[in-house]
Amino acid sequence: MPHRKTPDSSRLDQIVAGARQTAAQREAGYRERALKIYPWICGRCRREFTQVNLRELTVHHRDHNHDNNPSDGSNWELLCVYCHDNEHSRYLEADAGGSSDAGSLAAATHNPFAALKGMLKK
Repeated sequence: MPHRKTPDSSRLDQIVAGARQTAAQREAGYRERALKIYPWICGRCRREFTQVNLRELTVHHRDHNHDNNPSDGSNWELLCVYCHDNEHSRYLEADAGGSSDAGSLAAATHNPFAALKGMLKK
């Protein structure tokens, strides 16, 4: 059996920390800009936010590309954490070939109680 090298955990920790720092810096930049451009209202449920609960208002990238951050904010939409989660769930379902649209589901045809009347007469 070939000998495997054990990963250098300190090196992996540095890589992960660097990636997190870069993501946090990028997010801080576009989040601050979006909060200056747009009113503090969820774009879906219309919930209003203040300094007290502003942490619950997120920036959603309409094209789902977090590196696409035009200065005019045209790729951003402010969503509350609940609507943002729902939007990404819908996107993942659509990507997997499913749909969260209840109107596209076929109606059920099986009736489990079809023979109930006859069974009760016995």
